Amino acid sequence: MKRAHLEKLRLCEALERIADTLPRVDCLACLATANAIVPLLRNTHRYEEAIIFPVYEAAAADSDASLASIRRLRAEHVEDECFAGEVTEILLAIGHGETVENAEAIGFMLRGFFESMRRHIAFEREHVLPMIGIVD
Repeated sequence: MKRAHLEKLRLCEALERIADTLPRVDCLACLATANAIVPLLRNTHRYEEAIIFPVYEAAAADSDASLASIRRLRAEHVEDECFAGEVTEILLAIGHGETVENAEAIGFMLRGFFESMRRHIAFEREHVLPMIGIVD
């Protein structure tokens, strides 16, 4: 789980670098990042939902708040994967030479995506991992 968080945070850093350099971008960085987003999220989400969440649910069996948190985290996984598809499309287009027409809008989109991922990771680190005995 710690490795998954680290990989997702590295992705966030790559997205932030791209957002910070708009409208001038490193096309190869856009392509590499675009190709990493969806597989990374799918794999980490699958792992969390199959391994981490059941352990958390068992540990928090008496807590309605914890069960609501799991529902929220699962919903965020779906939202993140949908958003990841949109971000991937934009980065692929830029990486293949498409002109950045509205750098502010693309930057806003990238920041919305990686800030959401960072919040998700922070919540898991603060609430989920300690409950299942993983200390940061």
